[in-house]
Amino acid sequence: MNLFDFHKTILQSSADSLKRLSVFNPLTIRKKGTRSKAIFALALVCFFWGTTWIASKEGVRHMPALQLAGIRQLIAGTLYVGFFLYKKMPLPKGMEWIPILVLSFLNFIMSNGLSTWGVKYISAGLGSIMGAIFPLWLVVIGLFISKEKLPRKALIGLLLGFSGVCIIFYDHLQDFLNADFRFGIILSLIATWTWAFATLYTKKQAANFNPYFSLGLQMLISGTCLFSFTHFTGNSIALSTIPWQSWASIGYLVLFGSLIAFICYLYALQNLPTEQASIYAYINPIVAVLCGWIVFGEKISIYITIGGLVTLLGVYMVNKAFKIIPPPEQPETEGI
Repeated sequence: MNLFDFHKTILQSSADSLKRLSVFNPLTIRKKGTRSKAIFALALVCFFWGTTWIASKEGVRHMPALQLAGIRQLIAGTLYVGFFLYKKMPLPKGMEWIPILVLSFLNFIMSNGLSTWGVKYISAGLGSIMGAIFPLWLVVIGLFISKEKLPRKALIGLLLGFSGVCIIFYDHLQDFLNADFRFGIILSLIATWTWAFATLYTKKQAANFNPYFSLGLQMLISGTCLFSFTHFTGNSIALSTIPWQSWASIGYLVLFGSLIAFICYLYALQNLPTEQASIYAYINPIVAVLCGWIVFGEKISIYITIGGLVTLLGVYMVNKAFKIIPPPEQPETEGI
């Protein structure tokens, strides 16, 4: 398979599968809505998924990050799974559990867990921009598994994307002397890598099992693992001592990040062209940077502004080169 076909297959399949998810929508959104309603739903997605970085940043200021991620996933997963059990949906059987377990690890324990942990040490805006470079890793992975030449537009996009990151980091050269900052960057990078590998694995191991139910099971399994891990390793605080700020953050992440925003995204995707619906990927980091500035007073320097725009332009060019803008594999693509 050449490099173009590799990305075309991976990304187009993801988009097509998401368009067919309406049959599994918990709110049974199946009817075609007006364009104005779909655009409004997309606007909500852009806002809510952008602000999840801020909610996570606030939450981890008052409690261990992995414990917060575990509680969030446990609650959201319980709601999803509870709904489908109430609807008497059958549980996975036999080999159907394998991709669910693998994706629980890649998408939630690693990607969501580490990105949540990362914003404890770096700004919410920087974390969101780091997350936005995910499509660039698909190109890098494709270079290693394909012998075909990379399309020129994709190559330029790849170079622009990583150049933008370098511009941003130029403003943080002094911060690299801080071990916590370096640790946060490493966590965020690993989170984007595991997200990319999860995308490839999902394509290769895609099953016909209800994706919403699978999503809930993944969150439930991951949340249970993270909650247990933090408890037995002593990296947690008693539930009774978790401050209201963290509970408010968890509630916001569950309600608006894991439930409402994802359903709005499905509605927008059903009623708008895929490329138009996927514009959220470029707006989320902007929302996160602005909200980080407003809420936490995070610095918006000329380097962050220019570097962020260059990075998003690079991601855009990569996506255009392969004729498709990749939607998130899981709702944790909302950011974190």
